[in-house]
Amino acid sequence: MASVSWLQELLQQVAGQQISITEALTQLQRWPVDPVCSPHGTIIARLDNHRALRHGFPEVILAEGKKTDHLMQIVATILERPASQRGPLLVTRVSSKRRKQLQKRFPGLQSRGRCLFQRDPDQKNPHGLVAVFCAGTSDIPVAEEAALTAELLGAKVETHYDAGVAGLHRLLATDLLYRATVFVVVAGMEGALPSVVGGLVNKPVIAVPTSTGYGSALKGMTALLGMLNSCSANVSVVNIDNGFSAGYTAGLISRLSSAAVPP
Repeated sequence: MASVSWLQELLQQVAGQQISITEALTQLQRWPVDPVCSPHGTIIARLDNHRALRHGFPEVILAEGKKTDHLMQIVATILERPASQRGPLLVTRVSSKRRKQLQKRFPGLQSRGRCLFQRDPDQKNPHGLVAVFCAGTSDIPVAEEAALTAELLGAKVETHYDAGVAGLHRLLATDLLYRATVFVVVAGMEGALPSVVGGLVNKPVIAVPTSTGYGSALKGMTALLGMLNSCSANVSVVNIDNGFSAGYTAGLISRLSSAAVPP
């Protein structure tokens, strides 16, 4: 991760007397917390620059619920830092209107699903294999959030979409069931797909209920309760429409599984 390697390089430069302690302190002025202020001087956010060191991934921005000018200021503050100091950037739950506004101001941001992002320029070869399945085409935005998050954590990701229980032959047609390290399975309606996948594989399955469905789907509550009551013991569940947490957890599992395998 770029932000961690930058800190290591800085310490090595101090140890090797390439830079002075005073110069190093100047570079560390915004470490570990970087306050973000509004034009009126009010602190609206406190960026956690230490998170990559603790978690192996920088702080992620949730766009939903934030004022547009606050969101712009937070993104601007992160992008002010050199790429070697910030690592990948991920903004989740971005509406189409805000996506256009952000990309106009920050043209380096890429778009995928409901996210905006910049990759880590120092990201190494991908590790493990995260399989992201979704039951229907309506579930793809949540699945894409999960897939992108796992990729930015350094995992190799492959997807298999529109493979729900109404046509199980679509699921059985992929060899991902036998190759993946960890599975993210996204479904709305009655939320049955994760249980099916869990019964077919001997790897962790992270179930993501979505708000897809008619009235009695209760905006994802029916799928959530169905997944929580799965009889497949290898299935765990995240919150409704929370592709980010599923992808993050899958990425960590993939990283740990790869680290455990001797070269």
